[in-house]
Amino acid sequence: MSWWATIIGGTFGYMLGGPLGALFGAAIGRNFDRGFSLTQEGMAGFKPGDRERVQSAFFIATFSVMGHIAKADGRVSASEIELARAVMNQMSLTADQKKVAIDLFNQGKQADFDLDKVLEQFRTECQRRHNLIQMFIEIQIHAAYADDVMHPDEKRLLLKMCGLLGFTPHDFAHMEAMVRSQRDFQGDATTGKSHKVILKEAYAILDVSEHASDVDVKRAYRRLMNQHHPDKLASKGLPEEMMKLATEKTQEIKAAYETVKKSRGMR
Repeated sequence: MSWWATIIGGTFGYMLGGPLGALFGAAIGRNFDRGFSLTQEGMAGFKPGDRERVQSAFFIATFSVMGHIAKADGRVSASEIELARAVMNQMSLTADQKKVAIDLFNQGKQADFDLDKVLEQFRTECQRRHNLIQMFIEIQIHAAYADDVMHPDEKRLLLKMCGLLGFTPHDFAHMEAMVRSQRDFQGDATTGKSHKVILKEAYAILDVSEHASDVDVKRAYRRLMNQHHPDKLASKGLPEEMMKLATEKTQEIKAAYETVKKSRGMR
C-alpha cells in the first residue's frame, strides 16, 4: 500500500508530528471537506525510517521546500510555479494530491516557514538514506533553475540546505553542475549545439574529466546509476509517484554515457 493510500485509509493520522506533520495537517484541513480520521492513534506501528513514513516525509518536504526556494529571491516567478506544476504532472498526481502539493508549496513561501526544523525532521525520517536525500536536493536545484538562472540568494539557501542535510559545498557544486548540464543536454536536439559542446555536457553529467580513462568513465557511470536507480530509491523510500523523475534522470545519465562511449569508441 502506498503512503497516500495509507493516509486516505485514515491509518497515519497526522502522520509524522513535528513541522512536517503540521504542514501536511494544514494542507489536508484546507483542501478536503471529508474527514480523514486525523488522529495520532495509527502512528504506533510506524517509526522514523519506515518506508511509508519516509515516502510521506519526502513528498511533504519536496513541495514545501520548493516553495521556499522559489521565494528566496523575493518573488515567485511564473516559471517557478510552472516547474512545480510540471513536477506534479511528471508524478501523475491525482487531483487530490495536487491540491495538497500546491498548498504545501504555498506554505513554503510564507515568512514563518521554518526551513531548519523541516530539514532536521526530514533528515531524521530518512535515517541516513544518502542517495534519497541527494535526489531531494537535486529536485530543489532544478527548482532554482526554473527561470534558467540561479539567484545568489537561492544558491545561499541551497548551500545551507546541503549543510543541514549532511552534504558538503563540493557535493553541492557537483550536483549543481550535473543538473545544469542535464538541463542543457535535454535541449540539444532543438538548440543545434556543436558535438564538442554536447560532449562537454555529457562529461559534466558523468562528473569525469575528458582526460579520464575508460575505466574511470565506466566507474563514474555505474556509481551514478547506482545512486539514481529508481528501484533502489523506491526501496529506500522514494514515493511511488516520483519514480518517473528518477527514471528520467537515469535515462539522461545513460544518454550522456552513450555519447561519451561513442566519442571514445568504447564498447
